[in-house]
Amino acid sequence: MSDPVSEPAPPGVVVVGGGPVGVRAANEIARRGQPVTLLTAEPYQPYNRVRLTPLLAGDVQFGEIEVPQMGGAEGVTCLTGLPVTAIDRDARQVRTADGGVWPYDKLVLATGSRAFVPSIPGADLTGVYTFRTAADASALLARSFSARKVVVIGGGLLGLEAARGMRQRQAEVTVIEHEGRVMPRQLDAEAGALLAQSIEALGVKVFTGVAVKSIAGENGKVTGLALANGTEIEADTVIICTGVRANTQIALAAGLPVGRGVIVNDAMQTADPDIYAIGECAEHRGQVYGLVGPGYAQADVAAAVLSGGTASYSGTAPATKLKVIGAEVFSAGEVEQLDARPDVRSHVWRGPEGYRRIFLARGKLKGAMAVGGWDQSSRVQNAVQSEMPVHPWQVWRFRTTGQLWPDEDLGVADLPEEATVCNCTGVTAGRLRACQAAGAGDAPALSLATGAGTVCGSCVPQLEELADAGGPPKPVRLFKALIALSSLAALLALALALLPRVPYPTSFDAASLRDWLWRDPIVKQWTGWTLFGIAVAAMAVGLRKRLRITDRLGAYDWWRVIHLGIGLLAAIALVVHTGLRPGANTNLALFVAFTATLVMGAVAGMATGGDHALRARRIGTARKPARALPTWLHILAIWPLPVLILVHVLTVYAY
Repeated sequence: MSDPVSEPAPPGVVVVGGGPVGVRAANEIARRGQPVTLLTAEPYQPYNRVRLTPLLAGDVQFGEIEVPQMGGAEGVTCLTGLPVTAIDRDARQVRTADGGVWPYDKLVLATGSRAFVPSIPGADLTGVYTFRTAADASALLARSFSARKVVVIGGGLLGLEAARGMRQRQAEVTVIEHEGRVMPRQLDAEAGALLAQSIEALGVKVFTGVAVKSIAGENGKVTGLALANGTEIEADTVIICTGVRANTQIALAAGLPVGRGVIVNDAMQTADPDIYAIGECAEHRGQVYGLVGPGYAQADVAAAVLSGGTASYSGTAPATKLKVIGAEVFSAGEVEQLDARPDVRSHVWRGPEGYRRIFLARGKLKGAMAVGGWDQSSRVQNAVQSEMPVHPWQVWRFRTTGQLWPDEDLGVADLPEEATVCNCTGVTAGRLRACQAAGAGDAPALSLATGAGTVCGSCVPQLEELADAGGPPKPVRLFKALIALSSLAALLALALALLPRVPYPTSFDAASLRDWLWRDPIVKQWTGWTLFGIAVAAMAVGLRKRLRITDRLGAYDWWRVIHLGIGLLAAIALVVHTGLRPGANTNLALFVAFTATLVMGAVAGMATGGDHALRARRIGTARKPARALPTWLHILAIWPLPVLILVHVLTVYAY
């Protein structure tokens, strides 16, 4: 970080605003080879506003919430404490409060937003705060040592975060929301009520559907609040979290079109093609986004376009996924508007894990919400963004189980390119893989290159998983045993299909093994029931992966080896029982089904054991392994066996 200076700089790219979106743009531009001057009004090194709550709660220090330079530091000059006061579009310069002049070739406005304070009587009393910046958090942190009764006005994301921070400081906290529920932009009435219950269970009082009439005080200090319904609440500290307004003053003064934000096109350009606006200060297609993820996507587009590339921003479905005072909350899409649209159908699931609701229009997923954990939330967010079609059987599955897809362990290495890995920053699996290819070999390097994991940190395990998956494919456990047993099973299966049939003896010989095995009815029954028992055991072991209650019975890798061993015994038992004579009709069909099951199982086992070698030769991927097809053929071959075995047994004992 450089000390503030006022000497003119050579023309280049100037970014105004040191929030995460401004830093992202500066570093993306520098990564493309252009020098960047980053001007920030705050006296602090750029930091993550999302992490102000743990700062307020005392869980982290300021140094832990600073924004990393993300790989572009060599080309970025970051100057703090320099608020920009004017833009001279004709001279292509910006002026700062210290009188400095900063020429630019291209200018990026990332000025963010400021806290909105409604005209409530008493809002200017000592003890009234906002919660938006590091300075706000520092002031509240100092106040928390003496605050005993805190009232938060606003039950949205920021208000609940402020309530959590002050509650962790052992203050009595009350939240007041004038809408009928908390988080009204992200949740419906039922979800909001469930969240309010979770909040109240932790000792925070919640009032909804009532407005604040005034803030009372004595000797210039806060003493309480009066609500519109006549209720009075004692308080020594009030935190106003009633929304934000885009910082558009310098853009408006420069003659740029401004609505709720600085109006931009799909390239993030304002009416002046050399001036861009991104993040919370930008209005794109009538939408102003208040989340960092869309801001990052806009920063990437602006960096690409002003560097001579082509890119376009088409919008982002708003998504929220966080833990609010002890309860996990997820929301994707414009759920408040969707709830009021007559052409939108919704489906609800209620269960011990919480409440979930999806919104469909013409069969496509438009929005979703949940209170309580939802392990498919990242996939749901991506599906909302792409407006994925939802089929009737998926709706049925959701209504009965709360899941849109069957339960499966999809690792980050298996995710498609467009899937979002870091919800806070909007970083996709494709972007992470591109950084891996460029040399980011571990989780910290991926985080530095993309910003993933720098906000809440919940995706860091996925970054570590992706870093591990980025190396040479790793063999599964016991892969040598798998290959060996599968090879033996394959040889036996081929023997069943290709070796000549053992002929019956032409005359009876009591000492003959062939007579004893295949003409003695008792021995024939022994070998038949033995084969039946082995087949049942093999099918039972094959269910191990699908019955989670068996997890305590040992690692799946060992069970897979046991399954193959039983398959070998089944092949031997089939030879002993039949003498390689398949017979006709039902007996022939049963012999063919057994042989096909053994062949496909052996091929699947070899593909599983050799998966790392196959993937190294670009045969199969982590998401679509080579074993998938033979495994499904193996399963399909098994299905006729129970019926054929039953018919065979009935035929033998009936005739």
